[in-house]
Amino acid sequence: MSIRFTGKARRGMVALTVAAGLAVGVTGCGGGGDDAKKPNASTSASSNGGSGPSAQEGTDETLAELKGEDGLLLQITSARRDAGGFVTVSGELKNDGAQPVRLSVRAAGDETEIIRHGSSLGGATLVDPEGKKRYYVLRDTDGRPLTTTGMPRIKAGDSIPVFMQFPAPPTDTTDVTFQLPTFAAATIKISG
Repeated sequence: MSIRFTGKARRGMVALTVAAGLAVGVTGCGGGGDDAKKPNASTSASSNGGSGPSAQEGTDETLAELKGEDGLLLQITSARRDAGGFVTVSGELKNDGAQPVRLSVRAAGDETEIIRHGSSLGGATLVDPEGKKRYYVLRDTDGRPLTTTGMPRIKAGDSIPVFMQFPAPPTDTTDVTFQLPTFAAATIKISG
């Protein structure tokens, strides 16, 4: 009888540990829906004597333009360090060509877990040349990349907004190299 009880207790603790881990993961990866409130937070920080928003936040300034295949152009407009311990890279994917085009499947990378979730920017990486580390796109608990997914065909002259989330490099690292398969690499500056 005590062996049976011990087995049930052990399974219960494992289930509790898994549930707690998932809750922490969801909390760390979530929070994307309050983007409208984020500028208010940086505004209040500057009025309280804290550091003000950088030149990259809230502007249309382009940090980098990366040319890809078939006339695609990735314009990175922000690379922001968030309080959750990650970096969000945002921008627009534009078709500068004369014909409608789809993003190459190679942009999703070659990891089976990411590829099975469809077209995405899952192959993107940030490289810290000083720390000699490469940071891959984050994934949720189901293995889906935390990037724009389900990339549609882009008509000539049109663009779509895109984002990618990465683990944050150390706080003293601001310049990183952004890489995406089938696109040229570029150095970008992380703000925040």
